[in-house]
Amino acid sequence: MPFRGHKGRGAISAPDGRFTNRPVELDEEELHARAEFAPETVLRAMPAGRIISSNSSPDVPFDLSINPYQGCEHGCVYCYARPSHSYLDLSPGLDFETQIFFKPNAAARLVDAWEKPGYECKPITIGANTDPYQPAERDLKVTRQLLELFREHSHPVNIITKSHLVIRDLDILSELASQRLASVAVSVPTMDDELKRVMEPRVPAAKARLSAIEQLTAAGVPTSVLVAPVIPAINDNEIEQILAASAAAGADQARYIFLRLPHELRGLFTEWLDMHFPDRAERVMSLIRQAGGGRDYDNRFGVRQTGRGPYAKMLASRFNTAARRLGLNARDYQHVLDCNQFSRPGQQQLGLRF
Repeated sequence: MPFRGHKGRGAISAPDGRFTNRPVELDEEELHARAEFAPETVLRAMPAGRIISSNSSPDVPFDLSINPYQGCEHGCVYCYARPSHSYLDLSPGLDFETQIFFKPNAAARLVDAWEKPGYECKPITIGANTDPYQPAERDLKVTRQLLELFREHSHPVNIITKSHLVIRDLDILSELASQRLASVAVSVPTMDDELKRVMEPRVPAAKARLSAIEQLTAAGVPTSVLVAPVIPAINDNEIEQILAASAAAGADQARYIFLRLPHELRGLFTEWLDMHFPDRAERVMSLIRQAGGGRDYDNRFGVRQTGRGPYAKMLASRFNTAARRLGLNARDYQHVLDCNQFSRPGQQQLGLRF
């Protein structure tokens, strides 16, 4: 029996993760019960052993990152982080957006990392995997606690989010930005509210995200727009509209990422396509395969984020042409931040900052 969609959730079902040793087989009655069940969000503390992750991928524009949360209630069906829930023996489907883990000791672990004699100051990106401003952050304030440390120790930080909640921390971000220590990237994959409701159900509407860009830039925070992901025959027609609206709101840089379908995400995405866009599901997957060299996903560096072939080249041409016309820098995506002001915890700061 196929699952039906749940209001406010992106995934249609809760398939087992790829590491599950004993997949659960449900009978027809249990399938019906699960299909009717509207899953609620459960928050769980997950103390971190360490908080900074390093990255050496040549197509990722940062070396260090922090993810205050694992799992994301935003419910974006396309999220490439979904397969990470398999490491917890949970489903990359509904579990990923309902079983949310937060790191209550994130700030303490950050201080630990900075205190190490061998630590080298580089900009740290918060939100590379899951959104640091998902709904739980409103009360838990894990991200804000981290930002307070970045301010206290003059450490550069980049934020990636698709939530208007980032404006709550404008006081810290604007102060950091005044010292070239902060930038924000706001993800806007669609301007269509109906599409947003089924594609990323618990994310603020594009209007709210554009308002966030406007407020951030007005406060002096360098802000870019991330059109991600671009999905063939779903939102690819919106590229120029999104860039124009973002430029008008004050964004000065732009980047796009082609849809990625690693591991279990392929099945979750095709299930979603069949339910919400049965009229074009085959067309969507055909274009995805064209950009993947005949495969659903080409995970090679330099290809996985843009695709290849005629269709992918056409997308790149459209994006770059529109970005250039609007004065959006589409080459140097990361704003340049200052790493020379960092004050290691326990180290006495000399002089005053004005």
